[in-house]
Amino acid sequence: MRIKDGKTKLHHWMIAEGIHKNNPTNHHAIIALFVRFLSITERIAMDGLSPLFDRFSPSAKVFYSGSLCIAEDFVKTNGVGYLHLLRSGRLSISSSPSSTLSPTFLTIDQPSVVFYPRPCDHRFQPMEGDSVNLVCATIDLGSEMRNPLIMALPDVLVVPLQDIPAIAPALDLLFAEAFGVGSGRQAALDRLTEYFLILLLRHVIDSKKLSVGILAALNDTRLARAITAMHERPEFPWTLESLAMEAGMSRARFSTRFRETIGLTPLEYLTDWRMSVAQTLLRRGKSLKSVSQSVGYQSPAALRRIFAKKIGVPPGEWLSKLHSVEH
Repeated sequence: MRIKDGKTKLHHWMIAEGIHKNNPTNHHAIIALFVRFLSITERIAMDGLSPLFDRFSPSAKVFYSGSLCIAEDFVKTNGVGYLHLLRSGRLSISSSPSSTLSPTFLTIDQPSVVFYPRPCDHRFQPMEGDSVNLVCATIDLGSEMRNPLIMALPDVLVVPLQDIPAIAPALDLLFAEAFGVGSGRQAALDRLTEYFLILLLRHVIDSKKLSVGILAALNDTRLARAITAMHERPEFPWTLESLAMEAGMSRARFSTRFRETIGLTPLEYLTDWRMSVAQTLLRRGKSLKSVSQSVGYQSPAALRRIFAKKIGVPPGEWLSKLHSVEH
């Protein structure tokens, strides 16, 4: 709904209810309505995920759909995670997100989504006597570009499908394609999986499953305003004062709540976000001069200095390493 359309509907409702600006007896109703109207339009306008997806478009590649009767190992792949949809059956899962950490073990006994946002070795073992129906995909959320979404998610996210009723229509389509033989099946499956992933992340935000990180912050109306402003305009010369103003909070309160929720100060997060955007633009072939202007630095030298400090290597060396891994 556009704001103009909302104002028209508001005007019509006021007339229908006999609320007129010249009638002082109804001013409390006008105020209450106006507050409600602002709340609705703000929720419509506030979309914290879209600016992230503008920079880091999710990419899915379905590589398996069918029955699993024996143990199956899924190995780390450069830069990508895994998304598994358990349609039926029961699974024992062991995961090793890092060679320095002990494996974790899970048992899944109902239709569920199992999401590894980062590269992670894991093994699926069907429970004795069970045949498991699965759809498996690799997911690229931009881990090589330090997507804050990836950093905010746990090593593995398991959600029973019945907990996300809004996904039922998309899930029906996805399973129909996965276990069908229609033309264009692979392309349809990949796009449906990407759509499913967006619905899953939306559910994580709306259900407040995470108490810290960017997804938790996007569920905080005030923090979300400041974060979305940074995401949409990384080139703007943001200060703590201007970000606090976006959030409608005092500097001290904003800074404290931001750090408690995300684990970084607002300006530390801004720098990390700018580096993530810079990496994405460099990967797309943009010049260092163009990238520096796009992320708020006055010169390529300034960007090069901050980039090397945050990423560990200068932009050119990082890009060469990325290309060598991809090819």
